[in-house]
Amino acid sequence: MNLRRTFAISRRIANAFKRDERSLALMFVAPIIVLGLLGWVIRDQGEPETRFAVVNLAGAPGDRFQLAIEQAVADAGVTVVQVDDEPAARDALRNGDVDVVLVLPDDLLANPSGAPALRFITPGINPADDGGRVSRIQAALLPAMTGGAVPTIEPETIYGSPDGDQLDAFAPALVAFFAYFLVFVLTGISFLRERIGGTLERLLASPIRRSEIVTGYSAGFGFFATLQVILIMAFALGTIHVPANGPFPAFSIGLGIANAGSPALAFLVALLLALGAVNLGIFLSTFARTELQVVQFIPIVIVPQALLCGLLWPISSLPDLLQPIARVLPLTYAIDGLREVLVKGSDLSSDALRFDLAILAAIAVFLAVLASLTIRREVA
Repeated sequence: MNLRRTFAISRRIANAFKRDERSLALMFVAPIIVLGLLGWVIRDQGEPETRFAVVNLAGAPGDRFQLAIEQAVADAGVTVVQVDDEPAARDALRNGDVDVVLVLPDDLLANPSGAPALRFITPGINPADDGGRVSRIQAALLPAMTGGAVPTIEPETIYGSPDGDQLDAFAPALVAFFAYFLVFVLTGISFLRERIGGTLERLLASPIRRSEIVTGYSAGFGFFATLQVILIMAFALGTIHVPANGPFPAFSIGLGIANAGSPALAFLVALLLALGAVNLGIFLSTFARTELQVVQFIPIVIVPQALLCGLLWPISSLPDLLQPIARVLPLTYAIDGLREVLVKGSDLSSDALRFDLAILAAIAVFLAVLASLTIRREVA
């Protein structure tokens, strides 16, 4: 090995980075932004507002337990809601009036020496949200259980398949994130190549309007984004079982995620999100000079959305300054919309789903306008 030639190659790479101020800025600024945001979210998470109800099926013997439980959670800052019976409690969960319901069974005192079994019922739409609220209530109840047998917990959800697993619960967030991430990278790099190759400049020199250029590129990239979304949705929701054949064991292709609603509506939500990612990729690629710079936009644009959109933590527990930001992110509404369809089984009669679809469409149009204006400024 010739050390002189090896050192020359290394020096050339270093000089290229030194001349590329944008790459240097993204390289050193992006990790600080992401780590700072992550630390802020983790350290300054607040307790989400929790509305709690107790259903007493044990009758008069369970009244004192109900009063003790309600007092313990109220002292912990949990709002106690009164319900008449379990059907009323389930309706309150569906309507969003209650977050967690604790059911005291009719055999609560049947075995005084044994541990009672308590049922916690949650909506089951957002696992991170439900888990945080149930943990908060359990922490409030532990002091009240001192001296007695520790109860066993039987979780139950209003929505979702009773046989569902963790993947089913997190599927809407994962489908939205990967569709958004992959389409953004595809569009950003492809549009940058159009600019570097001179194709965009030749189009701008023609009578074609800039809005037509952006619309045409959006439609072209949108076609492949549609194919990508179809593939993601088919793999996530479907499954093909291949039987054993000779030395090859049986296996399955696809995740087979439980779907309570229409796959077409779930596809529509993911498609609107992908079209927004297409226009975002066109917009941000204008500020990049190399493919590396497009990739370096990921920790600045994609990772913060993953931290704030409800994928890892419920939005209600984020620091107060970050919650309004989370409410304007496209991933937030895509995840909400997919949860409405895949978990709750909502259709277009749902106000929440229509709102999510309208916001995603508005974001896609807004980013398309931004991309058009950016091209105009670059050529001027």
